[in-house]
Amino acid sequence: MSAAPVASRPLPTPRLPGFGVSLGITSVVVGALVVLPLIALVVVVARAEPSHVMEVLGSERTLMAYGLSFGASALAAILSAPLGLGIAWTLVRYEVPGRRFFDALVDLPFAMPTAVSGIALTQLWGPSGVFGAALQPLGLEVAFTRAGVVLALIFVSLPFVVRTVQPVIESFPRETEEAAASLGADRVTTFRRVIFPALRPALLAGATLGFARAIGEYGSVVFIAGNVPFRTEIAPLLVLVRLEEYDYAGAAAISTGMLVASGAILVILSQRAKGLRHG
Repeated sequence: MSAAPVASRPLPTPRLPGFGVSLGITSVVVGALVVLPLIALVVVVARAEPSHVMEVLGSERTLMAYGLSFGASALAAILSAPLGLGIAWTLVRYEVPGRRFFDALVDLPFAMPTAVSGIALTQLWGPSGVFGAALQPLGLEVAFTRAGVVLALIFVSLPFVVRTVQPVIESFPRETEEAAASLGADRVTTFRRVIFPALRPALLAGATLGFARAIGEYGSVVFIAGNVPFRTEIAPLLVLVRLEEYDYAGAAAISTGMLVASGAILVILSQRAKGLRHG
């Protein structure tokens, strides 16, 4: 009689050295810096009077601030996508004079304090600024309007698009473009049918990161916005106003509303980006 075959057991997956220590440190850091503050925020809202929370969230001033913050952030992300793609494409594909300088300039919004960038934008686009004074004869205003809010948010969100798309352009094989050209495709067709589908997931991911950054932006917006209630007042500024009024429950309620809405939007966009990547 032949012996019955012995069922093979899957070998355990080996763990890297120090896995337990690194996991513990990561859990402590994430818990202290992310989870605990979020729990504290929810606790403040839970302890507040429900009627007061609903009054704050349902007030016209809060709804207008929400609309401006999310609407301007979405518009800034949409505008940053083609602008960032064009900048990344130029920096990678063309030998322009001063390319390294312009490549480093892309990261300036990361390093510059947001208040400094807000003051600089106001000086440029204000009524007495270089660009603002040139637009005044045309009856156009940027500073202290909603257009100024969008401009400031583009300034802080654009680098995310550039830095996300740039590595994908650098790694894209030139042989694929040459193959498309050999089959008779012109440059526009090659970009639209061959290159852009490969860039689209990274472009959406960069725009999503820019959108997430723009939602909570305060320093670069507060100077150029004008901060007129019901017109150019963003939600982060309204949180600060509530804190100055010692209405901590109201400030926490507005912050929680932003957290829930932005989290839901980011989950939807990230799932969309994953679908494009695997599609």
